[in-house]
Amino acid sequence: MAKNKFQDGPGPSQRQLRVGELIRRALSEVLARGDIHDPDLNRMSITVGEVRTSPDLKIATAYVLPLGGIGQENVLKLLSQNKHELRRAIGKKVGLKFTPDLRFQLDQTFDQMDDTRRMLSEARVRQDISESDDDSE
Repeated sequence: MAKNKFQDGPGPSQRQLRVGELIRRALSEVLARGDIHDPDLNRMSITVGEVRTSPDLKIATAYVLPLGGIGQENVLKLLSQNKHELRRAIGKKVGLKFTPDLRFQLDQTFDQMDDTRRMLSEARVRQDISESDDDSE
């Protein structure tokens, strides 16, 4: 079977993106409703920022962050302990032929945004930006 030439690029395929978003929504809903039989996990408010799937859709990595960023390591531990129940609940909601194995990582997006804002607010960087704007006119 020939490989699709358009999927050899640096980014994920449309199918990976679609499945990742389906899983993200389902996981967010399961966590918000407290459908898992772990009271410690149900007490936490967890944001699911993104879900990335492997090219073969066998592994889904969910990027999560607890509300306020407090208890990050505890969240990863609780999610990992309950990943089989989460996978089963997601499988029922999404209706895929095969539900990917779930992995969890902390979502660093907010930290990266803060770092970018901090960098852009530096006088040296603002000066460089304003000089490049002047050059383009």
